[in-house]
Amino acid sequence: MSKLWQKNNDVASAVEKFTIGNDQAMDQYLASYDVLGSIAHITMLSEVGLLTADELVQLKKALVEIYQTIQDGKFKLAPGVEDIHSQVEILLTSKLGDVGKKIHSARSRNDQVLVDIKLFLRSELIQLSASVNDFFKLLQTKSELHKNDLLPGYTHLQLAMPSSFGLWLGAYAESLVDDMTMLHAAYNVVNKNPLGSAAGYGSSFPINRTRTTELLGFESLNFNVVYAQMGRGKAERITAMAMANIADTLAKLSMDACLFMNQNFGFIQFPDTLTTGSSIMPHKKNPDVFELIRSYCNRIKALPNEIMLMTTNLTSGYHRDLQLLKEHLFPAFSQLKNCIEMASLMIENMEVKKDLLADTKYQYLFSVEEVNKLVNAGMPFRDAYKKIGLDIEAGKFAYTTEVNHSHEGSIGNLCTSEIADQMKTIQSKMGADKLQACLSQLLK
Repeated sequence: MSKLWQKNNDVASAVEKFTIGNDQAMDQYLASYDVLGSIAHITMLSEVGLLTADELVQLKKALVEIYQTIQDGKFKLAPGVEDIHSQVEILLTSKLGDVGKKIHSARSRNDQVLVDIKLFLRSELIQLSASVNDFFKLLQTKSELHKNDLLPGYTHLQLAMPSSFGLWLGAYAESLVDDMTMLHAAYNVVNKNPLGSAAGYGSSFPINRTRTTELLGFESLNFNVVYAQMGRGKAERITAMAMANIADTLAKLSMDACLFMNQNFGFIQFPDTLTTGSSIMPHKKNPDVFELIRSYCNRIKALPNEIMLMTTNLTSGYHRDLQLLKEHLFPAFSQLKNCIEMASLMIENMEVKKDLLADTKYQYLFSVEEVNKLVNAGMPFRDAYKKIGLDIEAGKFAYTTEVNHSHEGSIGNLCTSEIADQMKTIQSKMGADKLQACLSQLLK
C-alpha cells in the first residue's frame, strides 16, 4: 500500500518493516485522539476559508463515525497501513473522494502525532490522578482506623522509636500528595497545543492556532513552532518522571509490606485468597502481589532515564528515534494503574497485629521516651541520655509503653485533614470536568 509521503519509488520491504516497527500497535493508543485533532483542524480550516462549509460537514460527519468505531473497540489499522494518520485519511478518501484528501492541508504528520500524544498523555494523566486520589483516600481512612495501634519504627533496619500503623499509612498518603504535585506539573507541560507547527517550521497558510487550542481544551499553545517539535521527548520524559515518583511510593510501600508480612516481624496479614502458596511447603503465604508491584514499579522508575537516553544528542527538528518512545511509555500507564488497583485491594483487606509493642523485645523503642521524661523533670538532655544509656548497659532499663506525641504530624496528631486539603487543592487543578465538556462539544 502506498504511503502518504510516497512519490513514485517503491521502498524496500525490509526498510519498510524496520521503520514501521511496532508503530501500528502503538498507534491504537492514539486513534481516538487523532480523530479529535482532525476535527479541531478541519473546523479551523473552514473558519479561515480553506474548506467550504459543505466540506466541513462531510468531513466532520465521517470523522465522528470513525471516532464512534474506535470507542466501540472495532477500529484497527489495516495491514500495510503505516500509521493512524494514514488510516484515517484513507478511510475519509474512500468515503468522500477528493474531499477526504483535503484534511491534511496546513499540517504535517509531525504535528499530527505531536497533538495526538499530547491529548493521549493529558487523558492518561487525568485518569492516573483519579486512581492516585482514590488510593490516597483509602490510605487516609486506614491511617485513621489504626492511629492508636503502635508499630516499631526503624532506622538502619534497627529498632528506633515507637511508630503506629496510622503514622505508617499516613506517610504514604502524604507521599502521594507530592507525587500528585509532580503529576500536575507534567499535566501543565502536556496541556499545550503543538498543532499548526507542521513539520516544525509552521505554515504559509493563514491558520488560526489559537482556535484549535480552544477547540481541544488546551490551556495554551506551544507558541514557537520549532520548540513544539523539540518538546517531543521532553513532554514524555517529564510525564515519565511524574509516573516514576508514584511508582517509587508504591515500591517502597510494597517492600514494607513484604517485610512486615515476614514471620519474624508478623505485623500484618492478609486473607489466604490474596496470597499464594508453595508447591512444596504447605505453610507458605507469599506476598506475590506486593513483590510484583515492587518490580513493575521499579521498572517504571527506569522510564525517565530510558527516554532521556533515547533522546540524547538529538538536534532540533524531528528525528525518527522519537517513534520508539511510545513503546516504552504508553503501556506503562495501564501497568501503573493496575499496580495502584492491586495495592488498594491489599491495603483494603490488610489486618494489623494489635498490642505489638507489649513484647519486651521492643523495649528499647521506648528509650527516648524515658530520656524525655527525665528532661521534663528538669534533668539536662545530655545527662538524661547518658543515664538511660548506662541503665540499658547495666540491664536496669525500666519503661512504660505509653506515648504522648502531640505535635503536628506525630503519632498523636496525624494532621489527616490538613493533608487531605492539600490533595484536594492539587486534584482540583486537573480540570477533568471542564476538559470533558470541551471535547464533548467538539464532537457535536
